[in-house]
Amino acid sequence: MKTSDFYYDLPPELIAQTPLDRRDASRLLTLNKETGETQDLHFYDLTKLLRPGDCLVLNDSRVLPARLIGHRLPGGGACEVLLLTDKGDKTWECLVRPGRKMRPGTRISFGDGALTAQVVEEVEGGNRLVRFDYEGIFLETLERLGKMPLPPYIKTELSDPERYQTVYSKEVGSAAAPTAGLHFTKELLSQIEAMGVRLAYVTLHVGLGTFRPVKEEEITDHEMHAEYCTISAETAETINRTRREGGRVICVGTTSCRTIESWAAEDGTLKESAGWTSIFIYPGYRFKVMDCLITNFHLPESTLVMLVSALAGREHILAAYREAVEKKYRFFSFGDAMFIY
Repeated sequence: MKTSDFYYDLPPELIAQTPLDRRDASRLLTLNKETGETQDLHFYDLTKLLRPGDCLVLNDSRVLPARLIGHRLPGGGACEVLLLTDKGDKTWECLVRPGRKMRPGTRISFGDGALTAQVVEEVEGGNRLVRFDYEGIFLETLERLGKMPLPPYIKTELSDPERYQTVYSKEVGSAAAPTAGLHFTKELLSQIEAMGVRLAYVTLHVGLGTFRPVKEEEITDHEMHAEYCTISAETAETINRTRREGGRVICVGTTSCRTIESWAAEDGTLKESAGWTSIFIYPGYRFKVMDCLITNFHLPESTLVMLVSALAGREHILAAYREAVEKKYRFFSFGDAMFIY
């Protein structure tokens, strides 16, 4: 199967640059995975699509304000450091700019010296190990000095950083938001629970590899990035009970899907789990747990378009995407959503 099999034409003006004023006012395109039938709704109509006894699986990861703007010492030019992975001992693997001027030994100051750092080592792929020096709690320093690491296709500065967090985000550690969850409000979640729909939370810390393009011609030659995820005993039991009682397991976002599919036994049962996953889901994959998916519209030729094609069929997905383009749906992180059932 070729990467080009998952291409679709997207006018750049349909890439949403800012979130809507109201989270759940986004449009919702429903897609029947068996027939390909679609329907135009709004996200607040989700209550019409859910049933008592269903289970919504949500990723409660919170985005780290991981983009730091500083300058090189002494008296050097501006630079940017993007935190990727905590390596312990105040050291992080980072993306840096300008790369050619950020060699090992380079010292950096952020926020007039409130936070300083030194480049320790260049690692495979051109990333750097950077050791930070600070007083107090690092996360509090980041909340003060860091910026949200918005995806490369968003060119507009975000006025309210909380709009790039889900309302249920809790576990800090993502380099990008699990964007399907951005449409939920606390009120909508309360309505859904009141209907008799169970809510279950997993954690998958989204890595920047989620934006890495597939460069190989054959999709099976693509190497997936690894991301850390966890499933609690309570969540595992909630999902297992839903399946035993005939309810649907509905994942909110591809990250929730990848988490539960990574740790499911062959019969679809789950237990408390934690670890790294590099699962790559593409057509031909047999889903062990997930029945339905709430998701945003994904980049052409991306692993995420391949994942939704595994669920609903490539032809159905590409037809739905063409329809969404014709109807001027908003695409990607701050865009509209799909409900695939």
